[in-house]
Amino acid sequence: MSRPSRRSRGSVTIEDVARIAGVSAMTVSRVINGEKNVRDSTRASVQEAIGKLNYSPNSAARSLAAGQATHIGLLYANPSAAYLSQFLVGALEGARRAGCHLVIEACESEGADEQAEATRRFLTTNVEGVILPPPLSESQAILAELAAAQISVVTVAMGRPRADALNVRIDDFAAAEEMTLHLLELGHRRIGLIKGYPTHIASIERARGFRAALESKGIDADAAPIEQGYFTFRSGLIATERLLARPEPPTAIFACNDDMAAAAVSVAHRKGLAVPEDISIVGFDDTAPATTVWPELTTVRQPISAMAEAALDLLLSDLRARRSGERPASAERVLQHQLVIRESSAPPASARARTVRRAGR
Repeated sequence: MSRPSRRSRGSVTIEDVARIAGVSAMTVSRVINGEKNVRDSTRASVQEAIGKLNYSPNSAARSLAAGQATHIGLLYANPSAAYLSQFLVGALEGARRAGCHLVIEACESEGADEQAEATRRFLTTNVEGVILPPPLSESQAILAELAAAQISVVTVAMGRPRADALNVRIDDFAAAEEMTLHLLELGHRRIGLIKGYPTHIASIERARGFRAALESKGIDADAAPIEQGYFTFRSGLIATERLLARPEPPTAIFACNDDMAAAAVSVAHRKGLAVPEDISIVGFDDTAPATTVWPELTTVRQPISAMAEAALDLLLSDLRARRSGERPASAERVLQHQLVIRESSAPPASARARTVRRAGR
């Protein structure tokens, strides 16, 4: 008895047909489903490959017929490992449910030329659409390369996207304003801010929300103690050292992500300060560091995994529309944030002392 060929009916994939025919898997799907927007010569090549390989459309081809993509790209570079971890979990789970393959690639360079070259290399993997989480969602070099290749793209956390863009975000301005108002309502008036990466739109929006909250209570935002951070633990250490070295150090620190907030807690402990008794420290994102430091952080919960899934859903919808001959439409999804109050924020010591004195009368 002869062994079955490796190219038997059950083992041949749509990618095998595409490779033999010299076309994309999407084109093979169009031929299988009898779509008209395929050249006769291309259709003949695909049909010849199907016959040669004895191919029978399987669930992957049916997924394409339903408008799902087989290969979705995710290009990333994020200084916060905690943020990236949550984002990848959401993207992978969304891809599993959608029945598509996720192609993941790092792009660590900040130079425009290097980012453009990395994108061109990435496109050789034949991805049909790309998800760009921050900060690459703001890279004009990457966006230009994807546009030139006519690749569908969804940006994440792009505060001011282009008119024709697909984007997923939260309202960073409102979230930062809400967190700052929480500290103000506790009685803090000297609140320090550790800003995020200076060129990121999310960082800019969070700083605007911080300033707006102060000004709403008649506090001079220009006089607020503010230090630059870069969303990394180390930058949080440096910024906190500077804040606490001021002649009048803040009674509360709002760090624009949890990594920097965890660093602030570390510096406070090293200086013998109790959190929140001597200083309140709050963060942003609600990633793993928020609940692995002591005390656990008051923070803004950003639905990072859900944002990744929403980005994938938007991308697949866009690809379905393109395959149906529809004109791609802009779309934005703004997901809800949540203020999570834990043990790291409390009224300032002076306010507690006044309360104790009043109670003792």
